[in-house]
Amino acid sequence: MEKKIKHLEMIQNVIERMGNNSFLIKGWSITLVSAIFVVAIQGEQKIFALWTLFPALIFWLLDGFYLRKERLLRALYDQVRKLDEKKIDFSMDTSNIVNGKIPSKGTGFLSAIFSRTLLPFHGGMILAIAIAAIVFLYF
Repeated sequence: MEKKIKHLEMIQNVIERMGNNSFLIKGWSITLVSAIFVVAIQGEQKIFALWTLFPALIFWLLDGFYLRKERLLRALYDQVRKLDEKKIDFSMDTSNIVNGKIPSKGTGFLSAIFSRTLLPFHGGMILAIAIAAIVFLYF
């Protein structure tokens, strides 16, 4: 049982790091997008405010990447939890989950990007940028 517990702890530690990465990405996203937007609207060419959409989109995709990895590791955790002690090999390989050999729901990249946790945050940010850019450009 000791090998199984150690393997599960190892997986849980990586899952925790993925969650921390997601938190940091959200913070950096707000900071960088806000800074670029402020610099853009204070300048003479307010069209540069639209450039803030690029880092916002990149941060959304990066956050989706980490959420997908976290979901894959949760599926791996569930798989290891059910394994016999003798079959524990401390593998962190999630390719069986990705290839569909081990059924797992919601581990696709698009599923992660448009999840209930990322869509309101990043989608809302992109919508706010678009509305603010339109207001600054035309009014």
